[in-house]
Amino acid sequence: MTIGGIIAAIIIGAIIGALARLVLPGKQNISILLTIVVGIIAAIIGTLLAGAVGVADTPGIDWIELILQVAVAAVGVTIVGSLNGRRR
Repeated sequence: MTIGGIIAAIIIGAIIGALARLVLPGKQNISILLTIVVGIIAAIIGTLLAGAVGVADTPGIDWIELILQVAVAAVGVTIVGSLNGRRR
């Protein structure tokens, strides 16, 4: 990954984390900063999954990759939210 790719992953990850919170019903017990971190990790994992499936390089917008990233982020936000809720 290049520096530009890392910066793009951070920006896209922040957006992905926010989208994951919108997709999930109810209130999530995690901070916005933790949501962004989960989104960044999900963006990287979603990109790796899209590459493994063979849909990472498509002409135009990579909708399948974006859907994978949001799905991974939603799962991540759910897991982190449930772990964070148990601590309180």
